[in-house]
Amino acid sequence: MANAVNALEILKRPQAWQLASPSLIALVGDEPFLTHHLLLLLRDRLCPDEADRSWAWREFAGEDQLDPRDVFDEAATVPLFAGPTRAAVVRNADAFVTSARPALESLASAARGGRGLVILEVRSFPANTRLAKAVAAHGLQIDTSIPQRYDVAAWVRQWAQLKHGLQLAIATAQRLLERLGNNLGQVDQALARLSASLPPSASSLMTPTIPPEAVDAFAGTPQQRTAWGMIDSAAAGNASEAVSQLAALLDAGEHPVGLSAQAATVLRRFSTAARLLALPVNAGRPVGIEQALREAGVAAWPKALDQARDALLQLGAHRARHLPAALLELDRALKGDASRGLRARLALERLFCKMARQATVARVRGQTNSAESRKMSPSH
Repeated sequence: MANAVNALEILKRPQAWQLASPSLIALVGDEPFLTHHLLLLLRDRLCPDEADRSWAWREFAGEDQLDPRDVFDEAATVPLFAGPTRAAVVRNADAFVTSARPALESLASAARGGRGLVILEVRSFPANTRLAKAVAAHGLQIDTSIPQRYDVAAWVRQWAQLKHGLQLAIATAQRLLERLGNNLGQVDQALARLSASLPPSASSLMTPTIPPEAVDAFAGTPQQRTAWGMIDSAAAGNASEAVSQLAALLDAGEHPVGLSAQAATVLRRFSTAARLLALPVNAGRPVGIEQALREAGVAAWPKALDQARDALLQLGAHRARHLPAALLELDRALKGDASRGLRARLALERLFCKMARQATVARVRGQTNSAESRKMSPSH
């Protein structure tokens, strides 16, 4: 999607975005949060008066067996008087694009003129098709996925200020993403809860910067927060506490596969850090454990780094580097003969026991990063 504009960039500065007059718009991607907010923005631009939206903005379910004529007639109907632009929106439109491709190609190749437009929400839109080429030339394609290597933390900070009036520290945004991944819908919900918890006076321009430690009280559901505590306990080597928290989560109805995925998000960072520290000095090896953890994706604030460093030292180089193999074994078990019940619980408990504290690890806060790095070297 080389010619597509990205939704993240549009939503950073929505007032500066110019829509022009495309006859067909394709929203292409797999991030529902971005699709939802792009549709809201398009509706506000095309139908600024809320009273007009009942007739000027029509949505169709693409998974239904749509008659393409209904969609095109909706967009082609010209209002009696000048007013909002009519829009026919097809949600989940991949099947609709396949069935109505010739008509869509014709529509995308022509100027819109005085009629309305069609908006397609699709997951796939191959660039080598005639339809994609026509949209690139005369329409508009918007990428609603998160690009690789995109600075999502910087985007979250800007979104928090724009939509919720919150000033986030850099480490706070990183902590949110560490806890919730790149699930922007959950990130937005956490920001909304955080904003609602502040006193009314805090909504002014003098809003204090939100520190990272505020995140854990608002990010995710209570069950998710319990799961993070379980994972932290397991990484710290406290297998008995992790097993106890696991039992509570499973009794509350949490699915083992979901818990496994949540654990994998955290534990892979330890494995990445251990592998970075095992590199030769002249091959990009970090200067110390904290730098390795930051490069692996751990939020750059003292509490998170201290906790991650202690967990990494507790695991040791060998166990940390082999965590992906243990996670793969767990994933196969949960999708095979241990998909439910006591077997699923036992598979997760087995992972936690593999991470259990084997011996007391000496920690002297005054040690240098280089000394700590030597503890994580392959020879230890």
